[in-house]
Amino acid sequence: MPLVTTQTLIDDARAQRIGVGAFNVITLEHAEGIVAGAEQAGAPVILQISENAVKFHGGRLAPIAAAAAAVAAQAAVPVSLHLDHVEDTALLHQAADAGMSSVMFDASHLDYEDNVAATRAAAEWAHERGLHLEAELGKVGGKDGAHAPGVRTDPGEAAAFVAATGVDSLAVAVGSSHAMTTRTARLDHELIARLRDAVPVPLVLHGSSGVADAELRGAVAAGIVKVNIGTILNVAFTGAVRATLTDPKLVDPRKYLAPARTEIAAVVQRMLGLLNTVDGPLAETDA
Repeated sequence: MPLVTTQTLIDDARAQRIGVGAFNVITLEHAEGIVAGAEQAGAPVILQISENAVKFHGGRLAPIAAAAAAVAAQAAVPVSLHLDHVEDTALLHQAADAGMSSVMFDASHLDYEDNVAATRAAAEWAHERGLHLEAELGKVGGKDGAHAPGVRTDPGEAAAFVAATGVDSLAVAVGSSHAMTTRTARLDHELIARLRDAVPVPLVLHGSSGVADAELRGAVAAGIVKVNIGTILNVAFTGAVRATLTDPKLVDPRKYLAPARTEIAAVVQRMLGLLNTVDGPLAETDA
């Protein structure tokens, strides 16, 4: 199936009032596992490559992007490519040539006025090339941006930020945090609804690996559209590798990468099933 645009997937999810899952790709096995899980769920999916993942690959976006695109092009479900958490403008400017249809430009570490200026410039650049631009509204002085502990996005400031920058979607701080390995985060669903009503663009939840099933379902019902998931895949991947490497004679990496890829697929299938049936009965399986 040909690659689709992230804008298409977000528009479809928003119209159906469901969530679209965006999963972090670090290795080829991540991309293969994510797409396999999406096929098993019968749901579209976003493959996203972060600036940190690009750094892991020696600062070269093209090889991992080409690998992800090749996996996506052979998928039986719609798949888009997204460049995530980009702070480096030079990397941002590689997005279009690398096959991305969307970018999350992260200037949340800057103060508000500088964030607005940098994000507006990024949005203008992206729109000239037909790309969807996601941004994050940071907190003045917040080292960790919008996801510093206790930080929440103000609806009025969010509306002003979207109007001033022209972004296509907005990552908001409503109680989640990046890199959580336990699913104990509690979200402010009332705030999500207020943000949904305050801004005209779709809302994005970062740090979703640390959010329990019921909380994620409630977030999508309240107005979250794109749900970013990364750490939970790595927990599954690494757990499978550890379990397989108990055999000291094992040297073939295929023997431990294959079960790791399978575990990623299982997580993706379950998470996409969750996000795509928001109005259905909830089976709580967070333990």
